[in-house]
Amino acid sequence: MRILVVEDEVGLAESLRRGLGAEGHWVELAHDGHRGLELALAGGPYDAVVLDLMLPGPGGYEICARMRRHGDATPVLMLTARDGEYDEADGLDAGADDYLTKPFSFVVLSARLRALQRRAGTAPATTLQAGDLVLDPVARRCRRGPHEIELTARELGVLACLLRTPGEAVAKRDILGEVWGGPAGIDPNIVEVYVSSLRKKVDAPFGRRSIRTVHGHGYRLVPDDG
Repeated sequence: MRILVVEDEVGLAESLRRGLGAEGHWVELAHDGHRGLELALAGGPYDAVVLDLMLPGPGGYEICARMRRHGDATPVLMLTARDGEYDEADGLDAGADDYLTKPFSFVVLSARLRALQRRAGTAPATTLQAGDLVLDPVARRCRRGPHEIELTARELGVLACLLRTPGEAVAKRDILGEVWGGPAGIDPNIVEVYVSSLRKKVDAPFGRRSIRTVHGHGYRLVPDDG
């Protein structure tokens, strides 16, 4: 799934990004209501929005209501520290599809998102693909055509980052954030090491060149069927 998380608690937002990313989802973060509203209305399309109620700037009620007024039916899971029944009713009346009170279990949040997708009739794809290169992030399996490719957990994470937006450049810092949890204290050159390893496994043995360097930015994965 492509998921937008609008949450001003940076630690919680990063935790959700890492957890959902590990399940194979693509996650975009916003830490205030202004950015959250901008992305919700123009940054998608998203398969789900995880939306905190209390935010700097426009709050969760307003963002959700604006989405609905614009005809955006993307499933919204509202997060809040409030547990009153009237607060929950207000969130649902604003257009939210589900409501989760903090603190919550990540396992429950993930299950709620899957349930929203089922109700929306758009169950998320379980695999990522570009040409004959296929990755199943949940099963942690990769293949090129009929050939299985053994990858480490980090290699799987880097490849998933590139496969989620095939043909588009992915910044090195975004790969660091998704696979290593952030650039703090981590040598950015580690991404080059893992990209080099991936090329030796998913490209070179098959005479391919699908992982391209975007100089000064990062990398792009393009379908390359030989």
